[in-house]
Amino acid sequence: MQVLVLLLWTGALLGHGSCQNIASSPEASQDPESTGEPVEEEDPFFKIPVNKLAAAVSNFGYDLYRLRSIESPTSNVLLSPLSVATALSALSLGAEQRTESIIHRALYYDVISNPDIHGTYKELLATVTGPQKNLKSASRIVFERKLRIKSSFVAPMEKSYATRPRILTGNPRIDLQEINNWVQSQMKGKIPRSTKEVPSGISILLLGVAYFKGQWVSKFDSRKTSLQDFYLDEERTVKVPMMSDPKATLRYGFDTDLNCKIAQLPLTGSMSVIFFLPMRATQNLTMIEESLTSEFVHDINRELKTVQAVLSIPKLKLSFEGEVTKTLKEMKLQSLFESPTFSKITGKSIKLTQVEHRAGFEWNEDGEGTAANPDLQPAHQTFPLDYHLNQPFIFVLRDTDTGALLFIGKILDPRGT
Repeated sequence: MQVLVLLLWTGALLGHGSCQNIASSPEASQDPESTGEPVEEEDPFFKIPVNKLAAAVSNFGYDLYRLRSIESPTSNVLLSPLSVATALSALSLGAEQRTESIIHRALYYDVISNPDIHGTYKELLATVTGPQKNLKSASRIVFERKLRIKSSFVAPMEKSYATRPRILTGNPRIDLQEINNWVQSQMKGKIPRSTKEVPSGISILLLGVAYFKGQWVSKFDSRKTSLQDFYLDEERTVKVPMMSDPKATLRYGFDTDLNCKIAQLPLTGSMSVIFFLPMRATQNLTMIEESLTSEFVHDINRELKTVQAVLSIPKLKLSFEGEVTKTLKEMKLQSLFESPTFSKITGKSIKLTQVEHRAGFEWNEDGEGTAANPDLQPAHQTFPLDYHLNQPFIFVLRDTDTGALLFIGKILDPRGT
């Protein structure tokens, strides 16, 4: 495959075809001389336990996103998969071996050798939700009323995941108020209160919530923001507030297999957002979505080249509130809803009933400063480069320190989810 950075010869290629050949991928490479065991990845980045765990959990996130996108082919998709993964990982503390293995396979823990998954997860959460990150993420497990929970489950969950389980009172009004109060407390009021009722017949309810407001390393000039056309397809357009920078410094590449232009912009707190922009407004996004793995995105991060470009990005303020229960059932987790064994939690037979997700995401012109990063020296260009996010695109918000997937979105219409 030929992928030419900048659409001109620079001597550097985006190696799409080799990006998923890493042991934390479900299809790890194998040494023909070996006994069939996956070969340990060569990239030093993935030898760090917290990075390897982040890659595994992120691959769960890309799986979750792909299925949600299939379920919503004509509408925006916004997810913070980490919050859902955290709730599942915490729940696995209470599972016996068979049920634990089912959860761990979905989270890709089965392809990493880490004797202290939950201790490493604590380190991951501390890294990605640090005060400089602008990310709020929290998870909670809610159990049916009058359930007696073993302290041997509560203590390690609180130690590694900084959360305690909640037992329903059986009063729908009180339970709804308590859950909403918890969401408001965790998200500092950034996510609206739910208007829904607590479903009847709950045995185990998982709740994952997240909010992010991005701060660019180089802020946009609000005087250059204007209403511009966003192409829903080749015939229909809508007017949206578009931020502009005629001399933006960004990292860029073109993937010939996916027929899309890829750009990365840095955010404060060691985060970055990677955009996947198809060449045509009507181009199907499925091929791009199927390519997304932790390893592929990591390789992209290494191989994009710094350029100067005329840049325009729509202002975004999106939210999601709803169930991801059906999606998780399609991720080989069906048995958690039917016949799991959670004997480390309680002596009573319980099962997963519902998984809810609430997410808020926004960026505007706000940033740290106006000066370009002196460490980013644009490559020599023989012609000007434009990068306009004025048609459907996919974005990935990634923690640079660990590689963790924090948010992912499919934007078909920037006006809202």
